[in-house]
Amino acid sequence: MRIRAGYDIAFNCFQDVPMVLMLTVHPSRQGDLLTDHAIRVSPNVALRDYKDGFGNVCTRLVAPVGQINIRNEFIIEDSGLPDEVAPHAEQIPLDWLPDEALVYLLGSRYCDTQRLTDLAWSTFGRISGGWRRVQAICDYVHGHIKFGYQFARSDRTASEGHEERIGVCRDFAHLAVTLCRCINIPARYCTGYLGDIGVPPDPAPMDFSAWFEAYIGGRWYTFDARHNHPRIGRVVIARGRDAADVAISTAFGQAELVRFKVITNEVRDCDAIPTRPAMAREQRVLA
Repeated sequence: MRIRAGYDIAFNCFQDVPMVLMLTVHPSRQGDLLTDHAIRVSPNVALRDYKDGFGNVCTRLVAPVGQINIRNEFIIEDSGLPDEVAPHAEQIPLDWLPDEALVYLLGSRYCDTQRLTDLAWSTFGRISGGWRRVQAICDYVHGHIKFGYQFARSDRTASEGHEERIGVCRDFAHLAVTLCRCINIPARYCTGYLGDIGVPPDPAPMDFSAWFEAYIGGRWYTFDARHNHPRIGRVVIARGRDAADVAISTAFGQAELVRFKVITNEVRDCDAIPTRPAMAREQRVLA
């Protein structure tokens, strides 16, 4: 299966604003790309890539005064299979966990584990099996939080989401990640593309999506507390402790968002492969 994905984003800046973008497909998926994949900006500014401590590709630039347009569109190959289900995957004892998984047991900016530990153990502590525990957490979060784009708030923590019982996909992911960590299951936050493939189309404008991965059975498995059933066609951009680690854009100055469009859809055999957008050529250096 082939998926067309991309974005068209614009900011209005009132001074030169250094920015960090996290818009490049994760290195684990770059081998699946079928077309060119490059951030293109107008007006033309220098771009420099680096990898952060979690292995995500970040792009640095300085946006000039005025409007800056940031675009990309690409085709990527996908298996077309839904998220894997492994009901026999067991929880790994703490002393057997790989060193690199331990950071995903700790509290973080939006995953305030200290506020939810008692709830987690009283609700999920008696459930055996890693997969069963994580799925029980997803069921709980899915039923506890009401989804709505009007409920978006950029500073809501997991415990606040639990108290308010409203949110968007990041709030579902933050609460599920936090509850997993509270009961000693490493969990990491993911962001990327998730189109309406294999499900009824959502009339709301497309956006980037958030889900999470839990380390059970000796590997990372995908879970999605918002949708709470296996989905087709996820394309990961970045992974981290929570949304603070994988922000799509970080501006070090005043930058007003004036356009935001995301596309993610299956490419049918009759569809044309997109050509390179007619934009200013990029200047890009890999750090």
